[in-house]
Amino acid sequence: MAREGFDKEMQLLRLMFLTAGAYNRQQLAQRLGISVHTLDKTVKKLKEIQSTIYQYVTDEEKKGYYTQLRYNHFAVTDNFLMFLYHAKSLKESEVERLSRLLEQLSQQPCSTKELLDCFLSTPTGEVPDEKTLRQDLKYLEELGVIQKSGEARPFVYSFAQDLWNCLTEDELLDLHDFIDIMANTQLPAVPGYFLRHKTQRFLDRRLQREDWQAFLFKYHFVSRILDEQQALILAAAITKQQMVEFCYFTPKRSKFYDSQNTNPAFQRDSSGKPQNVYPLRVIFDHQYGRWYLLAQESENGPLKKYRVEGMTQLALGKQAHPDAFARMRERVDKQIQTSWLIDTGDPVTIRLRFFHPKHTPHSFIKERVEAQGQWGSITEETRDNFVYEITVNGTQEITPWIRSFGSSCEVLAPAFLRRQFQKEWEELLAYYESV
Repeated sequence: MAREGFDKEMQLLRLMFLTAGAYNRQQLAQRLGISVHTLDKTVKKLKEIQSTIYQYVTDEEKKGYYTQLRYNHFAVTDNFLMFLYHAKSLKESEVERLSRLLEQLSQQPCSTKELLDCFLSTPTGEVPDEKTLRQDLKYLEELGVIQKSGEARPFVYSFAQDLWNCLTEDELLDLHDFIDIMANTQLPAVPGYFLRHKTQRFLDRRLQREDWQAFLFKYHFVSRILDEQQALILAAAITKQQMVEFCYFTPKRSKFYDSQNTNPAFQRDSSGKPQNVYPLRVIFDHQYGRWYLLAQESENGPLKKYRVEGMTQLALGKQAHPDAFARMRERVDKQIQTSWLIDTGDPVTIRLRFFHPKHTPHSFIKERVEAQGQWGSITEETRDNFVYEITVNGTQEITPWIRSFGSSCEVLAPAFLRRQFQKEWEELLAYYESV
């Protein structure tokens, strides 16, 4: 895994998911704010990596860059988050240096001085200085590849595989299957996919099997898996009480990304807005598969709402004052206490009548309301129907959920929401009048 970001690749894959091949090269480049030449280089790079990772691509699909990047959702359980994980490139010098470090540590634990002596004793390859070597060891330790022992210098580093070595083959298989199910059915899924990949690597070495896919559980929002990496960074920033910096593209903008101004001769203004905020809450919308960030620029500033998919160049900023951060968290929790999602409008009490389905042994309507109705409660119930009541901030966010029940739901209150649904049903009825 490299140390560089992959905003461009992330936004490109999201566009290709959502448009399903409807955009040509010029349109993709325009939406990303890059040249067609840069787009071709990016797609070629992803294509080369994909050809080494995914074996299900047929010869017909290998024709052309864009065709190969289409995701066969029903054929595999892998996802493009892991694809991007592999796509993050390392310099050749880094690859060689890290490989030699891991090879040496896999044989025996070593200190920094002993590792440096190993590089000096081998005439081939570049010999790093002590500072570079310590940075590499810190990087591998953060990834969980190696572990450090000892309370004082010189620290001794060793390969972190105690868990895997102590498990039997059957236990490893059970662990892999459990991770496989949880990663595709629970949120967030990012750590699960990384852990599953690592488990498969150990199984490959010990059992020499080619296919470890035992289940076909799927993450429901394939294109949204790309946002989870950002959501985890934001969650870590909240835990550490740090500000975050990013360039934000609103959903209404025509671009999802802008090329980086690395050449002073060709600098141009970005269409994204630079943001520097205190992250307070990360919220997931199960209905649409979207991640949201609630944040403030200052303690007394207004609450801001961001869609995570519009964030690029995300980085951690300065440390927040603990007391001020706690006050902001307390304030935002109070504002969204009765929010269906992130609405901070005035509270409204909504009463709905749900009708039990006929000719079924149990009411799946009631089961769904109990599972998805959050803090609302059933206040009345008869043989044919039941009344559900909830107080939420505004009606905009809960309206799609109510609408999804169709004729099995009747709005009783408030009156303006009942009139709104009445108007919608009248419009639908007009569509089905005799032709």
